[in-house]
Amino acid sequence: MCVLGRHPWMKLPFYVFFQVLGAFLAAATVALQYYDAIQEYSGGNLTVTGPTATAGIFSTYPADYLSVWGGIMDQVIGTAALLVSVLALGDQKNTSIPHYLQPVLVGAAVLVIGISMGSNSGYALNPARDFGPRLFTYIAAFFLVNNDYKMAPCVGALLGTLIYELMVEVHHPCIQSESQDSCPEATNNKTGLELEAVETDHEKPTY
Repeated sequence: MCVLGRHPWMKLPFYVFFQVLGAFLAAATVALQYYDAIQEYSGGNLTVTGPTATAGIFSTYPADYLSVWGGIMDQVIGTAALLVSVLALGDQKNTSIPHYLQPVLVGAAVLVIGISMGSNSGYALNPARDFGPRLFTYIAAFFLVNNDYKMAPCVGALLGTLIYELMVEVHHPCIQSESQDSCPEATNNKTGLELEAVETDHEKPTY
């Protein structure tokens, strides 16, 4: 959204912080609620891999067969697909989906992406969604494993945004009103007298 100019860049650190905090607290809630079950299943030995591994409850971890390059491509493609879906569903010029249905459809898109692309590494799709729980499991004494593609979802999000911008949004027709054109080209084609007439008419007081 910041890349498209829909949110100011100064808001980005706050979005990141609170998403990480929310994911951290969610992981802590799950750990507290299922503490006894986790201890019983793992025998008190909290591990990332192995027959009684429990770290996957909180964070996403790669399958044994997945290479670093495979993990990067997995996260880039999955996150790009998610961003294209989110932008398409929220674009009123592209679709007339009511606002109250958009969260449901975004959730359905996440579900579809998870079913179709989640077997390699659990489809984190968001570094904050993975880093928050991973930070909690580190504090809770889980072992750490290498995950060299933590930032791949950022690349995928940027790629998906640019794909939608170039293939869909830039092709929307310009919307013109009586007093003002939303299309810069149409405004540039007006003469100075026409622009002055529009501004004068726009400034007339109403009684």
